[in-house]
Amino acid sequence: MNKIRVESVEVEPSKIICIGRNYVEHIRELGNEVSASMVVFIKPNSAISTQLISFRQEPIHYEAEICFVYSQGRFSAVGFGLDLTKRKLQNSLKAKGLPWERAKAFDGAAIFSEFKMIDKISENLTLELKINDKIVQTGELQQMIYKPKAILSELQTFINLNDGDVVMTGTPKGVGIIPKGNRFVGKIMDNTKTITVAEWKAI
Repeated sequence: MNKIRVESVEVEPSKIICIGRNYVEHIRELGNEVSASMVVFIKPNSAISTQLISFRQEPIHYEAEICFVYSQGRFSAVGFGLDLTKRKLQNSLKAKGLPWERAKAFDGAAIFSEFKMIDKISENLTLELKINDKIVQTGELQQMIYKPKAILSELQTFINLNDGDVVMTGTPKGVGIIPKGNRFVGKIMDNTKTITVAEWKAI
């Protein structure tokens, strides 16, 4: 089983639950429609990696997200995550009305910063992604269509969350191709205070 780090402790998520189309501007940039209900898909534990891959059968796209670790009935830790996507394949599958797993759930399709424990979820959480020191994505919890509390409530109506599972809450506008060799720095902040930060070099 692959692991994440929560306050320097290794944890094994049984799964990663992802919320799609949760920022209006991202929906528009990909030419999608706002869904009448929450869009949910799952990545397996095998998708977790520490390496940022730029190519696997096709160029890989990045999507930066605010992520939470579930434990003891609540979101207990927050971190930064990258949802890696085979965009060409995803578009082909969507056009045919087929599931996205081949484009979203492949090995190496999810990488995370260290998660930090929280007593409650701040309404002022933001994310920032830089590539070679240039900001390419920013997003605020307040911009989400479905806020964390609503996400957790909806998920619990149809799926069992195990302690250690990760929930990725969607990506804001600014997604794009991962350039090989480029330096990625992802950060989660509460107002101007940095909660967690991580760095990767695309391979």
